[in-house]
Amino acid sequence: MEKEKIDKKDHILDVAERVFAEHGFDGASTRLISGEAGVNMAMLNYYFGSKEGLLLSIFERRTATFRDLIHVIGKNESISSWQKVVEYIEAYIGRVFNNNCFQKMIHQEMSVRRTGELADKITNMIMLNVNEFRKILHEGIEKGEFKRDIDTDMVVATVFGVKSQLLNAPQICSLMLGYDTQDPQNMEEKLKPRVIDYLKKLLKSYLLIENDNAK
Repeated sequence: MEKEKIDKKDHILDVAERVFAEHGFDGASTRLISGEAGVNMAMLNYYFGSKEGLLLSIFERRTATFRDLIHVIGKNESISSWQKVVEYIEAYIGRVFNNNCFQKMIHQEMSVRRTGELADKITNMIMLNVNEFRKILHEGIEKGEFKRDIDTDMVVATVFGVKSQLLNAPQICSLMLGYDTQDPQNMEEKLKPRVIDYLKKLLKSYLLIENDNAK
């Protein structure tokens, strides 16, 4: 019974994520979400309480899962700080391209300049993940693997900025890159590996003291 409950909640969250991505938080209604999910309003309210609670649950699920992954990467003492950055880039870009709906939600929430408790909670969840990546960068500096004068905030902004530009300005990026960046096959076979390769080469040049020794 407990597994059935978890599966039902995950199903509702999956549907809500898609509806929020398509209509925005303000344009989506719990009635629309419950209808798309095939559940009654009473069940949706029982699990999440409100539309705000539903949105927060989506962010909690996605950010917590990725935060756990970054934490594992950061705590791996068998690899270098640079290899941790590589694994972070591969994991982050992989999740970005495999979950467009959530990325659209992030863009929408960050773009509307929403204020109040809801906005603060979402921002705090995202910043927890940002700080996990920062820990990896600071570790590389402390170990003498990365240059001491690197701007860790700008490294984070660079990774996030490249992602945001490609996903949120698809028409411009399609013209710039020469193929439809919203086509699923192009995203998987062309864009994702290109972004990963670019960020690795860019950050390797910027971060490492001895580029020739990096693997």
